[in-house]
Amino acid sequence: MTGDGLLDVVDSAEHRMIRDTVREFCEKEIEPIAQEVESDHRFPQEVFDELGELDMMGVPVSEEYGGLGGDQLMYALVTEELGRVSGGIGLSYAAHVSLGSKPIESFGTEAQKEAWLEPLATGEGMGAWALTEPGSGSDASDMDTMAVKEGDEYVLNGTKQFITNANVANSVLVKAVTGPGEGYDGISTFIVDPENDDGFEITTVWEKMGLNCSPTCEIQLDDVRIPEDRLLGEEGEGWEQTKKTLDGGRISIAALSTGLAQGAYEAAKEYSGEREQFGQPISKFDAIRDKVVDMHRKTERARLLTHKAAWKYDQGETVNRESALAKLDASEAAREVAEEAVQTLGGYGYTEDFSPQRFYRDAKLMEIGEGTSEIQHLVIGRQLGL
Repeated sequence: MTGDGLLDVVDSAEHRMIRDTVREFCEKEIEPIAQEVESDHRFPQEVFDELGELDMMGVPVSEEYGGLGGDQLMYALVTEELGRVSGGIGLSYAAHVSLGSKPIESFGTEAQKEAWLEPLATGEGMGAWALTEPGSGSDASDMDTMAVKEGDEYVLNGTKQFITNANVANSVLVKAVTGPGEGYDGISTFIVDPENDDGFEITTVWEKMGLNCSPTCEIQLDDVRIPEDRLLGEEGEGWEQTKKTLDGGRISIAALSTGLAQGAYEAAKEYSGEREQFGQPISKFDAIRDKVVDMHRKTERARLLTHKAAWKYDQGETVNRESALAKLDASEAAREVAEEAVQTLGGYGYTEDFSPQRFYRDAKLMEIGEGTSEIQHLVIGRQLGL
């Protein structure tokens, strides 16, 4: 069973209820198809429709705008449960909530929230967020996409790379330069409608090492004209919005990573208790027992760091260090635990008949997306005054 983390010390009957509801849904509806949708590289729209019916597509969004009105900790619990059975579904969910939805609630006008946030929070639509560009790498502020004001419209031109959900999204939050030469202060955010804004094109859907049920796309913006009321916040606020968004986003990736680790750990524990060699379960041998214990330790540590970051976020505290630390530790734990799970299952662990191989491939992106592990070290170092 999944550990409780800070739920052991925080009165959280509602959190437990939501977690258990999502866990039951995941085990019944997602786990049986997890390998199938991954192998077929198919985005399982039906799963997200059902999550919408469960009121889970806007967990941390205010009820006023169609959300559940939960907090960051509740959202982390839901994301972890999804990751425990499917990294790809968990990733698309996290991108939809943290990146596609929350910035509209945090920085949008009332009209924008009604028009764009409500469909996302209720599950009627999917959200996406477009920051990264082909040449930007870890320096996301190195941006070539431009937004030029013409009358009461902005005209967007540029290319965005590695954008989760872009080909299934009903809205995409696009970062673009409105003030050339102004650096961080020259970046703004725009709400783009992929279905109705001419010039928006998906040019590539990437084949990846893992997470293939979650689409990762390249976007081309060719003279995309959008009305000025689709500017999110004010001109020049895009980078500050990005930093605040990533604080929450990194907590969600930490939660997803914890879920991947938990799923891999459970698979190895179950297998080691059933598989017999030399007349006894292999879990009785020191080498295997020690692996499983270490997997449990790393998963619990990742969960505690994640819950701590989420709890502090919910208290309104600054969480730059905590979110980076949770994301760094949990992503590394996911990879390490998944690798040991494959090793524990031996030859079976390398086959698609068992889940560890999928968790192993999925886990690697956790050390890359929403800031690489190297960038997390940089963020944490700055917070420590180094």
